[in-house]
Amino acid sequence: MTQSLMTRVPKTGSGQASDLLFPSDPGVIRILSELPDGGDDEFLYLGMHVRGSVAITWAGDKVSLEPSDIVFCDPARRHVLQFGEDCQMTFFRIPRCYLGLSESDLDRVLGVPVRHSEGMGALVSDFLSALAAEAEFHRSAIGDRLARSAVDLLSVLVMELLQTEAGEETCGAPKAGSEMLSRIRSFIEEHLTEPDLSPESIARAHHISVRYLHKLFQNDGTSVSQWVRQRRLDSCRHELGRTSNRTVTVAAVAHRWGFSSPSHFSRTFRDAYGMSPSEWQALAASGVGSPLTNARADG
Repeated sequence: MTQSLMTRVPKTGSGQASDLLFPSDPGVIRILSELPDGGDDEFLYLGMHVRGSVAITWAGDKVSLEPSDIVFCDPARRHVLQFGEDCQMTFFRIPRCYLGLSESDLDRVLGVPVRHSEGMGALVSDFLSALAAEAEFHRSAIGDRLARSAVDLLSVLVMELLQTEAGEETCGAPKAGSEMLSRIRSFIEEHLTEPDLSPESIARAHHISVRYLHKLFQNDGTSVSQWVRQRRLDSCRHELGRTSNRTVTVAAVAHRWGFSSPSHFSRTFRDAYGMSPSEWQALAASGVGSPLTNARADG
């Protein structure tokens, strides 16, 4: 009799993965309904977003996952995952020995969001989705073969992630990195008014990974989200400080420069410049100097 190498692990009454997570025979792939509380150095976990809101803290920024996106997870670093209401993810537990991952390689792939819409990510996501959905495969010889095929695909995906990072680091020589950063900043300036401007859209427009995008800005002492936010604030500040613009509302200016929430804009503006947007605007209208030189943010 062939012993299944892929089984779905049920949840206990407390909602956590049961002791079936650690059977005597580790198998190739086990499908979990939740990430376990504790990890095991012999296994790697891959999470696939099914529905609801899920975000990853990646390179200092919060990156949202879309349905069918996947990410390599470490139970010991579960704080990098933020689950919203009605969130559902499927987790796959794979013995690390099948992937040939060293500790340094593991650190480089953990937490990297893999989009379901392109490249190997699309192939792996589609395959794992079908594998998880076909319950009849879980205890059959066919299921064992499919599980091994999934591991082969994951091995290729890991290789691609590592090679992409290595290639980007090579391209990240000082001159090349500086030129790329300059082009990205120009792109940001041209698209500041678009509310959906994000690290993902910026990276996609420049044919680089989000990871490399974050590295470029980190090397410059900031993050891409901080840069976008500051440039939007500077644009709002300039517009609100124009005396010819006295009738324009704060909400209108915030909306024009990509802030979806006027209240959030007001808080962010005050944190940056020491006064509210309306106070800034009133100071400019009063003719008592220029707010562009009176704000504490300008020193």
